[in-house]
Amino acid sequence: MAAHRKPRSRSAGGHTVRTAATIALAGAATATGFDGIGHAEPQLTPAQVKAKVDRLYQEAEAATEKYNGAKEKAEAAETRLGGLRDEAARRTERLNEARDALGSMAAAQYRGGGIDPAMQLALSDDPDRYLDGAEFAERAGARQATSVANVRRELREIEQLRGAAHVELASLKSRQAELRRHKETITGKLGAARRLMSQLSAEERAGLAAEGDRASRAATGSRAELTTPGATTTEAPNSRAAAAVSYAYSKLGSPYVWGATGPDAFDCSGLIQAAYRSAGISLPRTTYAQIDAGRRVSRSELLPGDLVFFYSGISHVGLYIGNGQMIHAPNPSAPVRVAPIDQMPFAGATRVV
Repeated sequence: MAAHRKPRSRSAGGHTVRTAATIALAGAATATGFDGIGHAEPQLTPAQVKAKVDRLYQEAEAATEKYNGAKEKAEAAETRLGGLRDEAARRTERLNEARDALGSMAAAQYRGGGIDPAMQLALSDDPDRYLDGAEFAERAGARQATSVANVRRELREIEQLRGAAHVELASLKSRQAELRRHKETITGKLGAARRLMSQLSAEERAGLAAEGDRASRAATGSRAELTTPGATTTEAPNSRAAAAVSYAYSKLGSPYVWGATGPDAFDCSGLIQAAYRSAGISLPRTTYAQIDAGRRVSRSELLPGDLVFFYSGISHVGLYIGNGQMIHAPNPSAPVRVAPIDQMPFAGATRVV
């Protein structure tokens, strides 16, 4: 029995050693294989790079709209906080005045020995003025009670203002943290896009830019049609829509800068906001708010000046100019330009005026 147990023990030990060695070798081979794949990743073609960059730009734009929305809310919270602090300062000034008045009354009573005013008047050397003096004392007492009530009210209202300011401050800090998160997302996406583009040669980058220009010109006609409003404004439903279209035409070629609202650079919703601001109409800052800023219209009903939106998250917007075309701020790789609305997944349209 002992002889049997000994060989089995050696066999088990040998199997363990062989298994461990096999696992180690397999792990090393796997790691080497993964490492080799990382280093031997095939070079992307310009078309593949463009597709990845376009996706990163789209994701960055979605984050940009969230950033714009958070920025708008942060600014509103900051304005409310400033208003609350100003009102608290005014109330505190009134409180101090009321306290000073009470202090004067207390000092007068102290100087009078704390004797009831009616008794002081009764002992007066001029009895003929007693009734008038008594009436004055009653009025003084009422005024003192009113002053005390005013102090108490001011104290309560100041505490309420301070509480509201505390809530607004917390809201502001939350919005500021949200801004930082969206900014990190945007810069990360744009940085990744730049790194991808840097893999291409200067000739390949120029080729992609030229390809985009050719596609835009083929879809929209001659250069003269691209740079002048022409008949577009006459087809607009009203003068304000025409003015917005004219403004957008005047900004063709302006660079895309995330978070910008003009006059020299724009993001997509910033261009729309600026165009209608020039026509005397205030629009919300973000695409997902702009789509609800007017009356929804179908694609078949589109007229120059309508806002056209894209992607399921309503993350991009352009200004319709007729004939299936729009003016929009595409992304950091292209300036404000004319493009077909078929270029992106259509999500809806709104007529502002």
